Amino acid sequence: MSYLVLARKARPQTFSQVIGQRPVVTTLRNSIIRNRVAHAILFSGVRGVGKTTLARIMAKAINCQAEPAERPCDQCLSCRQIATGSSLDLYEIDGASNRGIQEIRELKEKIRFLPTSSQYKIIIIDEVHMLTTEAFNALLKTLEEPPAHVYFMFATTEIHKIPITILSRCQQYELKRISAKELYDHFLQLVTAEGFTIDAPALSLIVREAGGSVRDGLSLLDQMFSYGEKNISNQDVVEVLGLVNRDVLMRLTKALLDGNRSGAFLTLEEIFDFGMDLKRFVEDIMDHFRTLLLCKIEGCTQLIDLPGEELMDFQNLAAGYTSETVHLKLSLLMTMAEDLKFSPLPRLTLETSFLKIIEAANVVPVSTLLGHLDKILATLPTGPVPLQDILQAETQVETKKKIDSEAIKVSVEAKSITSATEKPQHPDILPPPSSPAPTPTALPATAAETTQPVTPPEAAADLQEAKPVEIRPHEKDVRKDWPDFIKYVKERKVWMAQDLQRADSVKQDVTGELHLTYSDPANCMVLRQKENHQLLTELVLDFFQKPLKVRFIVPKIDDTPDANGDESPHRKRQQLANDPLVVMTAEIFNGQIGDIRIGPKSR
Repeated sequence: MSYLVLARKARPQTFSQVIGQRPVVTTLRNSIIRNRVAHAILFSGVRGVGKTTLARIMAKAINCQAEPAERPCDQCLSCRQIATGSSLDLYEIDGASNRGIQEIRELKEKIRFLPTSSQYKIIIIDEVHMLTTEAFNALLKTLEEPPAHVYFMFATTEIHKIPITILSRCQQYELKRISAKELYDHFLQLVTAEGFTIDAPALSLIVREAGGSVRDGLSLLDQMFSYGEKNISNQDVVEVLGLVNRDVLMRLTKALLDGNRSGAFLTLEEIFDFGMDLKRFVEDIMDHFRTLLLCKIEGCTQLIDLPGEELMDFQNLAAGYTSETVHLKLSLLMTMAEDLKFSPLPRLTLETSFLKIIEAANVVPVSTLLGHLDKILATLPTGPVPLQDILQAETQVETKKKIDSEAIKVSVEAKSITSATEKPQHPDILPPPSSPAPTPTALPATAAETTQPVTPPEAAADLQEAKPVEIRPHEKDVRKDWPDFIKYVKERKVWMAQDLQRADSVKQDVTGELHLTYSDPANCMVLRQKENHQLLTELVLDFFQKPLKVRFIVPKIDDTPDANGDESPHRKRQQLANDPLVVMTAEIFNGQIGDIRIGPKSR
């Protein structure tokens, strides 16, 4: 007999042998015991989690001859025939290769007949989402009201591709990924049963590569058994499966967190020499940082699907860093992953990105920054300082400077008067008769007393008369800048810009009026409304920075049909220019209307 791969050899044959999926197994087993089995069951989930296996076990249990609580017994004739694939009443169909309406019609013909040797006919369709729409439609009626001797079992990895009409007729079971601990224990039992031994780190690597899929993990184990060594080491798994050693990734993670440039670059060189796929490497290093971040968040340890020993290593490493630092560097790694997709030099992109990650210093917690900010705010005024107070303070400074300069002037003049004559020449400054004559030094002292901050009348007058602000607008020329004005209006009012483009001429007269000439009054009828006219004037003032008044020039004559009933040539020409199709074409191609001919030769 040919070699049977481990994935088939270790396939569960009874409910008790199923790994994980406890809620689903319990429900199915109770449905057998209580005789409440649905006529159509749909198993969905990722690859290798037991969808087809559970469908076969259910087929055994439905036709098993043992007591309901012991089904499937795996000993009766029906169970043995299903296990060996020789049962005539079990139809297992691959939906990917038998997906057409003709195959479904043939199936419907087969299920019309009673079972051959079993109590029921079981139809298992794997990858049922691959059926065509016509095939699904052909199956609808039979699925809703199947014969009493028929049960349907469906399996799919993409439940979203199945029509809702099919889903509503099935009892659905969503299978989850198998946890790392359950996989670890299950694989360890299989390794021992096969006569091998395996190191704990090596088995952890296989569990990680399995990604929650039993079949993927069994295929990897089978590959390691073929390696030829009875004792499987961590290095054997790394070499045979082409993986990066977990220790290497941990060293690189620590180097990025510690800012160790040489350590990070040497580790990267080791990874390149090993020849690992860059996409897989980036996924692994980001997964390491994700695990560290979850270790820092309280209550999120249960989200980490790792064996206990590995989880302990991550928790010890995460203890030395803040969650803000880990989050920042994880974000930079995600940016690096995006850059690698379009980089012609992947290694250079990795190295420069690692430098950026290393140079990102530890992030200061927001609470710390807010605490520092509170201390700074405590030293500042309680409210904002009004601008008027600031101007008043500056005015006081300037006033004091003027007063000081006036006082110096008075002091100099007093000295000059005293030196010119000993007697005062003005009657108002004669000393009293009883007091002695003032000495030459008395006047400077009096002058010194006048240096107090008393505002002179001239200075106060200068302060009170505020100079008017001179306005120097950036004026624009109407003729030169009119296209830019149209764009300016279009950004605010599209319809107004379209009406302005229909003007025949635009000019500014000497009186400061902006004349907009329209040959057809209908083209400016909306613009001439009061509120729109006012809005247009505001836009004109804002753009041209000139005191312009907008005036519409329209013809006073009534272009009505002449006595012969024909329209005037001017009106025909204007109608052609304003035709909606012409205007739309000009706007689409960003062009303008050229010549318009209405003469006999143009007809």
